[in-house]
Amino acid sequence: MQEIHKLLKIMADLRDPENGCPWDVEQSFDSIAAYTVEEAYEVADAIERKNMDDLKNELGDLLFQVVFHAQMAAENKQFDFVDVVNEINNKLVRRHPHVFADDKTRDATKLYSDWEKHKKKERAQKSLSAEMQNDKQNEKQQTSHLDGIASAMPALRWSEKLQKRAAHHGFDWENITPVFDKLNEEIAELKAEIVLKDNQQRITDEMGDILFASVNLSRHLGVNPEQALRDSNRKFILRFTIVEQLLQEDGKQMEDCSVEQLEEYWRQAKKLISSANKRK
Repeated sequence: MQEIHKLLKIMADLRDPENGCPWDVEQSFDSIAAYTVEEAYEVADAIERKNMDDLKNELGDLLFQVVFHAQMAAENKQFDFVDVVNEINNKLVRRHPHVFADDKTRDATKLYSDWEKHKKKERAQKSLSAEMQNDKQNEKQQTSHLDGIASAMPALRWSEKLQKRAAHHGFDWENITPVFDKLNEEIAELKAEIVLKDNQQRITDEMGDILFASVNLSRHLGVNPEQALRDSNRKFILRFTIVEQLLQEDGKQMEDCSVEQLEEYWRQAKKLISSANKRK
């Protein structure tokens, strides 16, 4: 706790209008929001690389973002760091009655169902609070099952969260066959739009539908789409780097090679990686 108090004091000093850091003083919630997201990504990257030293460092950077937001809110008399901690403490206890109350359920499906019920109740309470603050006590505010899902998260993750929420309320296919059918349908619709001229917006729409349908397929397969794509990105980097090395060994420049030649190098790279993996 002593170190937390030290961190809070450092943050307050950085924001001091007279003696603080000019950059920190001029920041706002909006200006540092991007940094907060960036730090979360760097935490995820350290986890993927299984680098615990980097993870420790990045978690510290992410904690600093929380402290930064809390300090600015305290200056505006809105809330402070202790309020943030109290909020998450209460939420965790409230959402885990199987741990902190008499309900000792251990069934994962029921736990997820109860978790969603608690979150739905919290969203309803937030809506009611906002309604009262706007002097609309007599107006019935319509709420959606999709309320409360942050749109600022990565698009793949956002799609997955939307689909999971909808599925929890019965809006889902019972097996994977129609999921494949939907994906193929979206691909066919994109092909139909591509042949038309001056149709970039429709092409963009259909491409988005393909991505959304792909996320749905991932969800039905029990695959995290964000992680799957990140793994594919890293796999591409590895293969591409080997292609560059092979080209260098042959004294060739990538820009001077035909597509067919590059495809052959790509196959060689895949074989080299496959052989290396078999030897492990």
